[in-house]
Amino acid sequence: MSLISQRVELARHGANDKVICRMASGWAVMGDVQFLPGYCLLLPDPVVPSLNDLDTEARTRYLLDMARIGDAVLQATGALRMNYEILGNTEPELHCHIFPRYSSEPEEKRKMPVWFYDWKAATPFTEQAHGALRRQIAQLLAESCWRPKE
Repeated sequence: MSLISQRVELARHGANDKVICRMASGWAVMGDVQFLPGYCLLLPDPVVPSLNDLDTEARTRYLLDMARIGDAVLQATGALRMNYEILGNTEPELHCHIFPRYSSEPEEKRKMPVWFYDWKAATPFTEQAHGALRRQIAQLLAESCWRPKE
């Protein structure tokens, strides 16, 4: 099972500690590392190979959820701007990286894609260090989050 599918399966069972909330299109989750505080991802549920595999309604839902997460992160962090990236080269299943960008970043990094950061040396997500931010983002998304009927 791929990494994205594993993370979605964990989220479905309440076992993914990085979940922010369930959204109409999938799961808002914190990034494994937080070199840019507030780095999040949107994982689709159900998992699909790419954005092109969604019908028009599902695409609209996914992209709107992506923007809603960005709005919440922007408000929670006071970031300068948001960057959104859907790649799928390493993990060939749809997922969107949502990166806050800060005026406090070194100028040479701020103007470059985040992939130029040293991800191996980045601060890992922990509930102790990043849980308050995760909860704040969740609260800001509360009206936008969709929960399945039980």
